[in-house]
Amino acid sequence: MNGGKRVGLVADHDPYFRVAAAAILTQQLGFSDLIEASSLDDVLERLTENEEIEAALLDLTMPGMRTPTNLRAIRECFPRARIAVIATSTSRQEILSALEAGIHGYMLKSLPVSDLVKALRTVLEGGIYVPPCLADISPSVIEMPSPLTPRSDATAASETVPSASLPVVRSTGQVHTLTARQRDVLDLLVQGKSNKEIALALKLGEGTVKIHMAAIFRYFGVNNRAAAAVAGARPYPNRPRGVLLAESTERPYDQSHH
Repeated sequence: MNGGKRVGLVADHDPYFRVAAAAILTQQLGFSDLIEASSLDDVLERLTENEEIEAALLDLTMPGMRTPTNLRAIRECFPRARIAVIATSTSRQEILSALEAGIHGYMLKSLPVSDLVKALRTVLEGGIYVPPCLADISPSVIEMPSPLTPRSDATAASETVPSASLPVVRSTGQVHTLTARQRDVLDLLVQGKSNKEIALALKLGEGTVKIHMAAIFRYFGVNNRAAAAVAGARPYPNRPRGVLLAESTERPYDQSHH
């Protein structure tokens, strides 16, 4: 890290929670600098601009954050940062989907401060935090790491970093839909725009566009721009009505843009 300085990111739509979480990270866990964000785009911009960010605490109620494809894209694009989410939902499906996306911890906002500090310390020490309520909901058929059990960096990485062998998240449910911003990126991709042109049109950083593109690739189960453009030109879940007709007047995808 930069001169021993510990930098963290707190992302939540509620400014009061951001202040509270920042206080915990600075006063209890030794962080010196805290960066705040209030949306998925903000998160991507901050992580892209600040390579020294050691840990990010993400609110799952922000638009786009509940989608496993976005969580997986963040983990893949920022492998050095410890990523934890904080949420109000105790839904077994949401907890498992988030953990399977490769995050290092799923924490409930209802946790007492002392328990939240322990959970965050577990994540920062290389472990994986799984909420105890997961065991209370129903017997687990998937073996998950025990809560509050520190692990070595190598072990944690081997269990959390997504690999090519993992199943691709498909667009089969509401939680697997593209965000409005990702649909904008995809529509411009279909029109043949380069990442630089997309960034200028949407007033985003090129790094942010690349991360949205990674999520789009995951969503369609493809690994290149041309395939994503072809898939994006066809109907898909949560695509706005009228887009196909509007795009029929645009020029086709130009594969010379890479």
